[in-house]
Amino acid sequence: MIKRADLDQMFRQPGLMVQNPQHVQQHYQHPQASQMHQSQQRLEQEKREKMRRQASMPTDKNIPDGVDEIAIGDGVARYRQLRDVERQLDATMMRKKLELAESIHHSKTRRYGTMRIWISNTAENQPWQSSDMDADAFEFDSGANSTYTVTIQGRLLDDGADDGLPESDSEDEADDADDQKEKAKPVEKVFSQYFTSIVCDFDRSKSLQPDNFTQIEWKRPENPTPKDSLFSELSFTRKADENIPMVVNLTRYHNPERFRLSEPLAQLLDTDEEDRAGVIMGIWEYARARHLQQDEDERKFNCDANLRVLFGQDTFYFPSIPQLIKPHMTSLPPVSLPYTVRVDKEYISPSADSGLEPSRPTVYDIQIPLSDPLTPLTKSILQPPASRFATLQSLQTLDEQLVLVIAAISQSKARHAFYSSMSNDPVSFIKRWLSSQKRDLEVLLGEAMRGGGEDASGEEWKKGGEGSVWDSETARESVGLWLARQGKGH
Repeated sequence: MIKRADLDQMFRQPGLMVQNPQHVQQHYQHPQASQMHQSQQRLEQEKREKMRRQASMPTDKNIPDGVDEIAIGDGVARYRQLRDVERQLDATMMRKKLELAESIHHSKTRRYGTMRIWISNTAENQPWQSSDMDADAFEFDSGANSTYTVTIQGRLLDDGADDGLPESDSEDEADDADDQKEKAKPVEKVFSQYFTSIVCDFDRSKSLQPDNFTQIEWKRPENPTPKDSLFSELSFTRKADENIPMVVNLTRYHNPERFRLSEPLAQLLDTDEEDRAGVIMGIWEYARARHLQQDEDERKFNCDANLRVLFGQDTFYFPSIPQLIKPHMTSLPPVSLPYTVRVDKEYISPSADSGLEPSRPTVYDIQIPLSDPLTPLTKSILQPPASRFATLQSLQTLDEQLVLVIAAISQSKARHAFYSSMSNDPVSFIKRWLSSQKRDLEVLLGEAMRGGGEDASGEEWKKGGEGSVWDSETARESVGLWLARQGKGH
């Protein structure tokens, strides 16, 4: 029979402690995650250690003074001449880069080229093309399968090739289309890279369109690939069995984006089109030229008559200009090229006696912005390409080695001065050296009581009164510290 005292003793004995499963799960960490955390900490520690070593490394590349007196030959003088040439070259290159960057920022010469565009179309399965169709018969579904294909081609003409040719909105140049195609050569970029969008609007109600399309649109993708954005012609096929008027709207590509300015802003800047940075810089130069900046707050400007008409207020803060000019800037209108899709026999398949070309194109010449040919050169100067990184790294390695050599020369010079002084007067040198070492030891131990005269045996320590060493601030402070220490000891 088990007694109650024995039961109490059994329950009082220590046993296993069961933890909350959620608590265990919180403290459990996957071994792989722990290793990744340790690896990140180790990399971070190595990075900090590398930065600490770089910060503690010497950077002086100048030979110490006095080395030329003990060195053999003219190596020190030649090295200093090379350092002077290097400093002059670095200063000249930096000044030229700043001048180049400033000239690029201020001079925005626009270059334009002539883009020749051909618009034509072909037709298939038209009623007049069916050979088995009775001319007197009438069928409701005769044009159900009738289609046409519009082709828009563009080529950038060479510089000097028909640059003065005016834009043409007629078909009088159809006979010379082949000759003009031979003269037009693709240079620099292809057709699609000069436009951000190409939109074909059909001048017909949607209900009258067989395929319910009234607009065909292409837009430049944000991250274009060569397959999506690089093409020299644009073609599309739609259903129709009669002529359809349309307009091809071409939105030109500008980088940075340019805007059409309102009349007050255009009169202020003397231009109808400008990008956002050019507008802000123009207003800044206008306000500074007329001394509109306030003295008490350089961010604040007063408005003259022109700026008051533009902003509608008496003063403005320069950081708020982007918001103030937004209502005065609109997107540039596209270039509109009218065209008529023709599916009649006279256009698609004219008679041989007429002498006309089948599906003769309509030709247009438009002006498009071109990139500055000096831009790649200036970028290569201001921003070295990746191929020069190896050269720059090798130069940095040589600079680091040079710094170490200069540090070794400084140490050698210090040792040379040490041994030269000891050889000239060994007794005095040993006394001064021992006194200096003793002084350093006292400073380290906090027991320095002298005023810095090494052995305190000079004539200046024997004189008292005003103007002496004992009347200096250092002496007073040292005596005060000594008295305080003595008082503390008692």
